[in-house]
Amino acid sequence: MKRFLITAVIVFLIYLVLSIPSGTLLLWSKEELIIGAIFALIVAAVVGKVFAAKSVRWLSPRRFFLLLAYIIWPFFPALAKANFDVAYRVITGRINPGIVKISPKLKTDAGLTMLANSITLTPGTLSVDVNEETNDLYVHWIQVKKEALAKMPRDYKYVCGTFPDWARRVME
Repeated sequence: MKRFLITAVIVFLIYLVLSIPSGTLLLWSKEELIIGAIFALIVAAVVGKVFAAKSVRWLSPRRFFLLLAYIIWPFFPALAKANFDVAYRVITGRINPGIVKISPKLKTDAGLTMLANSITLTPGTLSVDVNEETNDLYVHWIQVKKEALAKMPRDYKYVCGTFPDWARRVME
């Protein structure tokens, strides 16, 4: 019952945020509030067991602020740097593509998913596959460096910097 209620409340709040400018009663019309509540109850009944079981830990403000810090501090600068690097490589044609294996030693699927998404969103890299037994990640990299190959898969800093450390902090 607790999972059901948490899911219903979260879905209802998301609905309210997405429908703010349309009503008259505290920004929402009475009909919108009723339909939103019915919608939230239906969604909670369908996905409550799956959604709330995994996401209750996201109600922690610490995790939220860590994720926000990750996005602002290491991710956006790496994203900007990678954009310039890819633009340079496109203009000059100097690429050395390849697939490398990294071993970030993440324990949870959520941490590995966050890392894989961060790598994929960064230009010049693409998460290709994951070994589910060892949690090794295979990454297509636009500029494979020889010195990086000698230290792979343990030294992932060449490919993704501090992303695995942040995924560990936020998700585990």
